Amino acid sequence: MGSVSIVGAGPGDPELITVKGQRLLAEADVIIYAGSLVPKALLDYAREDCEIYNSASMSLPEVLDTIEKAVKDNKKVVRLHTGDPSIYGAIQEQMDALSEKGIEYDVVPGVSSFLATAAALKQEYTLPGVTQTVIITRNEGRTPVPDRESLRSLAAHKSTMCIFLSISMLSEVVEELIAGGYEPDTPIAIVQRASWPEQRIFRGTLSTICKEIEGKGVDRTTMIVVSHVLGSDYELSRLYAPEFSHGFRKSSI
Repeated sequence: MGSVSIVGAGPGDPELITVKGQRLLAEADVIIYAGSLVPKALLDYAREDCEIYNSASMSLPEVLDTIEKAVKDNKKVVRLHTGDPSIYGAIQEQMDALSEKGIEYDVVPGVSSFLATAAALKQEYTLPGVTQTVIITRNEGRTPVPDRESLRSLAAHKSTMCIFLSISMLSEVVEELIAGGYEPDTPIAIVQRASWPEQRIFRGTLSTICKEIEGKGVDRTTMIVVSHVLGSDYELSRLYAPEFSHGFRKSSI
């Protein structure tokens, strides 16, 4: 029997795939990649004789059938997903189906776009005295969101919020966040295609951001970050404070 690896491709920059992910691509006999999101540059790691399928034009049964046939032919399969496959990757249904078919697989994590966004912004999401919590979520669209997880409900925490798959509904996002508790002057950053060569960054507040990006073609593959860590005063970490002792260092004061 062959093997199946579900691999996180990273956020876009082909060098941000893990070493393990790159090795598996180089060894693969078959690669099924999410063509609408994964950069084709990653396919340069593949062998010339590798069979490559773009899952953007495939249904779930077609993907599974391709994997099953390859495994029966003793081939190594890589299912390449954008970012980290555990976040909005639609992999659970694939894993469950593989398990039902008796096909073993492993999962290789990847760098998520919300982390590449932090790098692009040169921003730490968890600052002492500001927030120690990061919420990863999305606005309701074709995929429903439980009422308890609506943006309005989550906004009550006023923590750092990374909002996926919602840029086309930005005005609604802003309205819900303000209704939930964020002040209109709360900082917001929008990063389009984080880590890609065409990466773009827009900054503003909840009250100004819609006008800021108006007419600028900001659409898919965009992360919204709302947080007081963006340009906020904060307390210094106790980890490196000279008067703070821990298991690896004694206080110098």
